[in-house]
Amino acid sequence: MDAFTISEPKQSTLNSQWKKEERKEVCRKIARFCFSKALPFNVVNDPYWVPMFESVANFGPGFKPPSMHEMRTWLLKEEVEDINKLKEQHMKACEKYGCSIMSDGWSNGKNRCLINFLVNSPAGTWFLKSVDASDSIKSGDLMFRLLDQVVEEVGEDNVVQILTDNDSNYVYAGKKLMEKRVTLYWTPCATHCIDLMLEDISKIKVFEKTIKSAKNVVKYIYGHSWVLALMRFHTKNQEIIRPAVTRFATSFLTLQSLYKQKQPLMTLFSSEKWASST
Repeated sequence: MDAFTISEPKQSTLNSQWKKEERKEVCRKIARFCFSKALPFNVVNDPYWVPMFESVANFGPGFKPPSMHEMRTWLLKEEVEDINKLKEQHMKACEKYGCSIMSDGWSNGKNRCLINFLVNSPAGTWFLKSVDASDSIKSGDLMFRLLDQVVEEVGEDNVVQILTDNDSNYVYAGKKLMEKRVTLYWTPCATHCIDLMLEDISKIKVFEKTIKSAKNVVKYIYGHSWVLALMRFHTKNQEIIRPAVTRFATSFLTLQSLYKQKQPLMTLFSSEKWASST
C-alpha cells in the first residue's frame, strides 16, 4: 500500500493560503508600477523580466533596489562592458564567416534625421552605431563617406555586402563604394524595392480609384463613433487595417482586410440605422 499512497497531506495549509494572498499583493505592486509608467503589457515577455525577480527572491528580505545614482554610474558601466564583450564575439564571427552591413535611416519624434548601422553575421544581428545627419543633407557623397567609414571600422576583408534602401543617394553611394572596394557588393533592400513597386502600381488608374474609395470608406467608419461601433459589432471586434503614409503596402493590405470583412460590412451598410441616416 505504501507504493500507492503518499505521507504528505493534500489539504492546503494556512501558510500556503497566506502565500497566495502575499503573492497577490506583490503582483499588484508590480502591476501598479507598470501602470504608473505606462509600460506595455508585453514587457513581461522580456527575457530579463523573470531573472530579475528570481534574483530578488534569492537575495531574500532586506534587498534595497538600486538608486538613480547607481543606475547611471557603475551599473551602466558594467552593462556597457558586457555589450562590448558581446561585440567582440560578433566580430570574431565576422572574421570567420563574413558579414553584411545594413543601413536604415529614420526620423525621431524631434524630427532628427538618424541613420542606424547594423551588422549581420551567422552569430546574429547587432547594432553598430547611429549617426545624426540632421545638420547635413543626405546626399550620395555623405552616404558614401558614412558607409565607407563603417566598412573601415568593421574591416573590408570581413564585409561581404552592403544593404541599403533603393533611393537615388544610396544607389550612388553603393556604386561608388563598389568602385573603391572591389571585394564587396551593394544590395538594395528587397522590402523597399517591393514598396516602390507597389507605389507605382497604385498610380495606375484602376488601382488609384479603388484605393481612394477604400480610404474614404475607412475614413468615414473611423470618423463616426456609432458607425465604428456597428462595424465592430458585426465583425466581432475585428479592425480594418488603416493605410499609412510611410508604407504603400498598407493601402493594399487595407483592400485585403476590407475584402475579408465584405459580408459583415455589407450587413453594416444595410442596417436600419445606416439606411435612416443616409
